[in-house]
Amino acid sequence: MLEVTELCAGYLGHDVVHDVGFRVGDGEVVAIIGSNGAGKTTVFRAVAGLLRGRGTVTFGGEAIGGCKAHEVARRGLAFVPADRHLFPQMSVGENLDLGAYPMRPDRDRRQLVFDLFPRLAERERQAAGTMSGGEQQMLTVGRALMSHPRLVMLDEPTTGLAPKLAAEAYAALGRLRDHGLTIVVAEQQVPLALGLADRGYVLEDGRVQLAGTSAELAGNPDVQRAYLGVA
Repeated sequence: MLEVTELCAGYLGHDVVHDVGFRVGDGEVVAIIGSNGAGKTTVFRAVAGLLRGRGTVTFGGEAIGGCKAHEVARRGLAFVPADRHLFPQMSVGENLDLGAYPMRPDRDRRQLVFDLFPRLAERERQAAGTMSGGEQQMLTVGRALMSHPRLVMLDEPTTGLAPKLAAEAYAALGRLRDHGLTIVVAEQQVPLALGLADRGYVLEDGRVQLAGTSAELAGNPDVQRAYLGVA
């Protein structure tokens, strides 16, 4: 469904990711793991059309490199940023409706979001800015689902969440996977990411250093030392 080849991107004329490549099959969950500053967000922003990069990005067999962000979103690729970007004065329901733009709000789709995240149904009329960090993260994912995406990229979905809420967030992502949604997640919380994903890529210093199944990466001594706290 998604293939990225030799992607280079950065800021102010300086690349921070170099020749990054990865692929995502239909219905797969793929994890891009790495420490803070490894380049995960830059990769996602370039794929989503928020940052101009070089290389090849193909989505559903169609080249989307160079497309603007709204063009990428309309093709069915949704990006959930780490900093959420909710409209804090608007209600939960209003934020969800904006996720459906430019389509008309879909009641069936909203019900699916509420089934996945029951807390959002309880807070449908509550201002988004008054909710907890975990609830705001649910809303950010729910808003992305309103556009009927074929693939969702989530950047650091556990940012700012306590361990219990982080585990709940990944349980919700597991339910999305069970609905057949294709997911790419960038994460520092490596045990959570590998516990959900089918495959993963390790990004260090803006380059892919390792790739394999989740079991292979979890058993790799370098990954264990760097990310899993194993001496």
